[in-house]
Amino acid sequence: MEDLRILLVEDEVRIADTLRMGLGENGYDVEVAYDGQIGWRMFQTKRFNLLILDINLPGITGYELTKMVRAQNENVPIIMLTALSSLDDKIEGYDAGADDYIIKPFEFKELLMKIRVLMRRTADVQAPVGNLLRADDLLMNLDTKEVKRDETTVHLTAKEFQLLEYLLRNKNRVVSRADIAINVWDIDFDTNTNIIDVYINYVRNKIDKPFPRKLIQTQVGMGYILKES
Repeated sequence: MEDLRILLVEDEVRIADTLRMGLGENGYDVEVAYDGQIGWRMFQTKRFNLLILDINLPGITGYELTKMVRAQNENVPIIMLTALSSLDDKIEGYDAGADDYIIKPFEFKELLMKIRVLMRRTADVQAPVGNLLRADDLLMNLDTKEVKRDETTVHLTAKEFQLLEYLLRNKNRVVSRADIAINVWDIDFDTNTNIIDVYINYVRNKIDKPFPRKLIQTQVGMGYILKES
């Protein structure tokens, strides 16, 4: 396996040491910070392929650290590792810029699966795909992270941007909630959560509601489709 460096920011020493040992056995080079400030300094001085962050960290919280990382690097995968399990907690994590969210306690093989999926996605993002996505008067610039509808700039959070990008890449094709869960959240589809519907509504309110033509349509019992004329 190619040597991949992970930054783990976790203040519970037992958990941190266990994860470092397990990830090391699976071929990952793991460096540990036990508080948010140390984690931030390490991120600024070294190159990491992926970050795993606890939320309740001393110094700088996981939410704050994620926002700071995203201000410098929009592409490095970030997994949040936390005991906070409410929908609002998850939304706050995704809005901060996290790619995935794992609830403690968890099975180690679940973390490994999520790491592999995120690393594959990172490789796909780095492949040449063109820097503009379009549907009617909606334009997404993948280089500048700008979104415009009818020449009006639309401001999206990181997770909203990822969701809209997935819909644009699959325009005129129905995508199920399970498709979205796997490709945007990297989670096994959980029928007990409505987080996908929540974010669909967020995106609709920004790119559809202010404009006469509605692009994102619901296919009852099937999923969603971003449909252009």
